[in-house]
Amino acid sequence: MISILAIAMSVILNMGFINTGANAMTPFSSDTLAVATLGGGCFWCIEAVFEQVEGVTEVVNGYAGGHAPNPTYEAVCSGTTGHAEVCQIHYDPKIISYKEILEIFFSVHDPTTLNRQGADVGEQYRSIILYHSPQQKAIAEQFIKELQQSGRFTKPIVTQIQPLKVFYRAEAYHQNYFQKHPEQAYCRLVIQPKVDKLKKQFKEKVKP
Repeated sequence: MISILAIAMSVILNMGFINTGANAMTPFSSDTLAVATLGGGCFWCIEAVFEQVEGVTEVVNGYAGGHAPNPTYEAVCSGTTGHAEVCQIHYDPKIISYKEILEIFFSVHDPTTLNRQGADVGEQYRSIILYHSPQQKAIAEQFIKELQQSGRFTKPIVTQIQPLKVFYRAEAYHQNYFQKHPEQAYCRLVIQPKVDKLKKQFKEKVKP
């Protein structure tokens, strides 16, 4: 007889909450926090920006949206896994909403360039929203529709919207990268301007 525990684990696995891979992340949310999974170029950039945002409790760099299990950074960079570099943003919805997270996200990367952000080129750098619920999907679709209609971007938005099946945590040296290496050239020339833009454009949402 199949145990209740086995049935429950099967349901959870099918919902994408747990993956048995060594570097898979679980769970996606808690009773008080929510999670957004977003990719827009190098995950160091998105991580650095959202670590500054009030209401965000943790940002984790990783890989998602592809087909290969337990991907490594080298495998993702090879373009054979289908995964994108993404961040899981854990936040308090009582302080910042999912829509406000998207507002920041679309302000610090270019959603009209296919498979690239600046000099970072490849499928792993694509603009992507991986939703955790039907509500997140609806908000993202409506937000992009309004953004396109606003005329803010002269070219079509190519951001993918798809359900999150599994999130793989990136290697330890990728976590908190900007905090650890602020003087590194990429951090100064690429990441710092995005952080500065956040502080200027969304100063009321920046942590004190």
